[in-house]
Amino acid sequence: MIRLTTGLWISAYRRRLQSEGIHVHIMHRGNDTAGDVIVKVATMDGQAMLWERGWDDAGNPAWALTVGPVAEGEADETVGKRRARDRDLWVVEIEDPRGRHLLEDDAFRG
Repeated sequence: MIRLTTGLWISAYRRRLQSEGIHVHIMHRGNDTAGDVIVKVATMDGQAMLWERGWDDAGNPAWALTVGPVAEGEADETVGKRRARDRDLWVVEIEDPRGRHLLEDDAFRG
């Protein structure tokens, strides 16, 4: 399996979301080569969820819901704490009333 740099992965992910009409913006740009990623999904009703990349039981890359749904301010506070510990962290924010994030697509698992 070929592993993409984080910057290239983010670029492809952003284009895919935009192609589906999902509003996305980069809240913080992390390390282009190997920065970790948090995807914040704001559902436009004051609630949000945080998704982070990890590993499934078989050792394959997978995305996991790590926070939420919670009040958006609580999600932002969690992101702020993570950023304070990891300056290389990418933060991608999606605004979608239906909570779509497309992380379940095979292209974005790893």
